[in-house]
Amino acid sequence: MISFARANTYFEQLNTCLIGLSVDSNASHLAWVYDIYCRTGIKIPFPIIADRNGEIARRYGMISNNVSNTETVRNVYIIDDKGVVRLILIYPMNVGRCIPEILRTVQALQIADLNKAATPANWIPCEPLIVPIPQNFDDLLTRKNEINKNRNGINWYLSFKQPENCTLLDEKNDDEC
Repeated sequence: MISFARANTYFEQLNTCLIGLSVDSNASHLAWVYDIYCRTGIKIPFPIIADRNGEIARRYGMISNNVSNTETVRNVYIIDDKGVVRLILIYPMNVGRCIPEILRTVQALQIADLNKAATPANWIPCEPLIVPIPQNFDDLLTRKNEINKNRNGINWYLSFKQPENCTLLDEKNDDEC
C-alpha cells in the first residue's frame, strides 16, 4: 500500500484511480492506514474496500473457495472506464508488485487504444507502435509501398508508427515527479 500511495500521483497523471480490496474489516483498514501514517508520514490517498466475505474477490477470480479467506493475495486488475477488465497480474505472496511495470502497462493500454495499434514486446512509453495488419489486398500493397518509402517496417504484416499524444509521465507534471 505504501508503494502504491507513493506512486498515486503518477496513476492520477494517467487518469487512473487506485482502489484497494481486502477481506479485512473497515476498522482493520483504518488501523493499517493510521499505523502507516504514524510510522512513515504517508497518507493512503485511495479507498480500500472491505470485502469481509470475499465475494468481490471471488467474482474477479482473485481467490478460490479452496484458499484461506485470510491470506494476502497480490493481484492487480486494470479495469477500463467501461468496466472491462483489461489486464490481470497475479503475484505470488512472496513477490512484491512492480509499480513501474503497472504504470507502463496502463500507459501501453491507453496509447494502444488511442492510436488503434499495438505495443510490441518490451515497449517503452512513446516508442513506435505496431500498425494493425491490412484488411485487404489493396491495403497490403499500400502498406508495402509505405514501408519501402518510410523504412518503418519489416513487411506488410509488421510495420510501425510513432504514437500520437504520447507523453512520458515525467513530462506531464515535473512538479509532482
